[in-house]
Amino acid sequence: MVFVGYHASHEQVPPSRLLAAVVRAEQVGFDGAMCSDHLAPWGIAQGESGYAWSWLGAALASTSFSLGVVTAPGQRYHPVISAQAIATVEEMFPGRFWAALGSGEAVNEHVTGDPWPSKERRNARLEASVGVIRELLAGREVSHTSEITVDRARVWSLPAEPPPLLGAAVTAETAGWLARWADGLATVAQPPEKLTDVLRAYADAGGTGPRVLQVHVSLEDTEEAALRVAREQWRHSAITESLWDIEQPEHFDKLAGEPTDDQLRNGALICADPIELADRVAGLVALGFDRVFVHGISKDQDAFLERAERDLLPALRRAM
Repeated sequence: MVFVGYHASHEQVPPSRLLAAVVRAEQVGFDGAMCSDHLAPWGIAQGESGYAWSWLGAALASTSFSLGVVTAPGQRYHPVISAQAIATVEEMFPGRFWAALGSGEAVNEHVTGDPWPSKERRNARLEASVGVIRELLAGREVSHTSEITVDRARVWSLPAEPPPLLGAAVTAETAGWLARWADGLATVAQPPEKLTDVLRAYADAGGTGPRVLQVHVSLEDTEEAALRVAREQWRHSAITESLWDIEQPEHFDKLAGEPTDDQLRNGALICADPIELADRVAGLVALGFDRVFVHGISKDQDAFLERAERDLLPALRRAM
C-alpha cells in the first residue's frame, strides 16, 4: 500500500499553528509528514518561515508517526551542524525521522554573504557535505578540505542507527547524479513525462530506497476558489527561470507577475472535486513512487485537513 503523508509548509503557516496541524494530520489518517526548511518564504503573501529543526522536535514529541525534512547542508548550515541536528533528532525519536538533502536555494542561503555557486559547484559541495555527515553519524572524527572545510569534528550524541539520508532532485540529471550516495529519492510533482525521466535516471544509475513524491494541491469548494488560493499562495510556480537562483521573496513576486490560470495549473493540482484530485494524484504515484506527501497550499490548514479526512484521504486509499 502506498504511504500517504502530509506536507507541513513552514513558509505559509506560523510554527505554532503548523504544530497543531501536524498533530491533526495524524488524527485524520495521514501515515506520516514531512516539512520544508526555509529561512524565507517564496513570496510576500506566504509571510512565514519558522525554524524547521526546533519545530521537528516538538512535532515528533507530539505525534507517533514519522517525519522528514528537506534541507540543504553546505552554506547556511555547515555540514557538521547538520550532522549534529540529524543525530539529535534521530537519537530522541529512533526510526521515525528522515532527511532529504539538496543543493540549496539562494533565497535561503544568500544571507551568509558568500557567493552563490553554480549548480555544478553546489552539487560538489553537497556530495562533500553528505560524506562528512555520514562519517560523523558513524561516530568518527572528521577533518576535510575541498568544497567545505572541517577541522577535527565529532558528533558526541549519536543515535543507535543513522536515519535515511535521501537525495532531493527536480531534474533527471540531478536524480542520476545523486543515486550514487542517496538512500532514496525525493522529488516534486511535474508533468508525468518529466517524472518518468527522473525515476528512470535514478534507477538507471543504481538508485535504491524509497521514491518520495511531494504534490502541491489546491482543493476548495469551487475551481474559482482553488485558483484564487493558488494565485495568492503559489504563484511563484509560474516562473519559467530557475527558482534556485532568486534571492528575495519580493523578487519571486515580481518575476511571477500575474500568471494565467493555465500557468497556475502547471504548478499545483487545482480542483474542487476530491475524487478527481485523488485520481490525479494516484496517476502520478503509479509512475513508480511508494510514498506521496500532499501539500494543501491554502494557509487555512484546518479546512484542508477537514476536507482530507472527509473526502480526499478515503478517495486516495481507493485510487491507489
